[in-house]
Amino acid sequence: MVFLSWLAGAISLLGSSSLYAVASPVGSRAFSFPETLKEAAYPRYFGNSLLSGHILNMSDPLFDFTAITQFSAATPENEMKWQVIEPYQNEFNFTGGDIVAAFAMVNNYTLRGHNLVWYSQLAPWVMNLTGTELESAMINHITVVMEHYKGIPYAWDVVNEPFNDDGTYREDIFYNELGPGYIETALRTARAADPHAKLYIYSIDYNIEWQGVKSDAMLSLAMNMTALGLLDGVGFESHFIVGETPGDIQQNMERFTAAGVEVAVTELDIRMPTPPTEANIMQQATDYSTVATACKAVAKCVGITTWGITDMYSWVPSTFPGYGYALLFDDYYQPKPATNATLAALTA
Repeated sequence: MVFLSWLAGAISLLGSSSLYAVASPVGSRAFSFPETLKEAAYPRYFGNSLLSGHILNMSDPLFDFTAITQFSAATPENEMKWQVIEPYQNEFNFTGGDIVAAFAMVNNYTLRGHNLVWYSQLAPWVMNLTGTELESAMINHITVVMEHYKGIPYAWDVVNEPFNDDGTYREDIFYNELGPGYIETALRTARAADPHAKLYIYSIDYNIEWQGVKSDAMLSLAMNMTALGLLDGVGFESHFIVGETPGDIQQNMERFTAAGVEVAVTELDIRMPTPPTEANIMQQATDYSTVATACKAVAKCVGITTWGITDMYSWVPSTFPGYGYALLFDDYYQPKPATNATLAALTA
């Protein structure tokens, strides 16, 4: 925590330079929104995913400018995932996570800790563990990481994507070695490590934004964990394709909040075939509006996070070849019709 306070102070000093100046560094290309996304979303947060390298990239000051002026929350994109933060057993690397956390502290951001237990982006050494060795490593990982950042994140994404599309448990290393009880163990460990942080089962995976067997399975799990006092929230991952945003997303959110948890949109982007057509651009605006309207209508939907700020750094083109243009700001940080539609939905 001492180092984090020092780092936050260093970033605050950088704030006096053009890197963090809250004025357009490109002069005539100043934003002309009637409101910013964070202002329109208040009292909810409007967040983005942050990479430490982008925060410190002085050759691209528009990244930090847009992050500061438009957003009020952040999720570390990779810096707190297992393969980055504990690449070797009990050898922790907090550098990248500390940069994101310090940026959040300086800019009065809501920070989501992301993520603690996930089958993907695991350090290779974890895959060699069995039984009690794996359980001990998982408990240690959660405890050390959460205690390092204790008191800073508003919430932690404790378990990520535990279900298959058919509602059965994903047979990853945690399930195969520890059974479904690994989820309760992870949540109990997290609750002990930071009793004041909100605990999430993150993402509800892909494809649970619709009501169906996958979201039913997550709802059942959420009800069980809430009854034990171990769960505070469920995240709707929300990586959509243009024109395929679920029409019942609000009703599905309401099912979860009725079960006693808060909900959040945690990784929103809406991709389309590239180059984009005018029709898809306008449909994307409608789709973003649908998600924003749903969150606003649900009292316990606490915020929306887009998975990135600018299309220039989006994960979509490399993961889904032929697709892109998924975020609210294009490669040149210009707002899209989807940006204005989101603002309109949040301020309606």
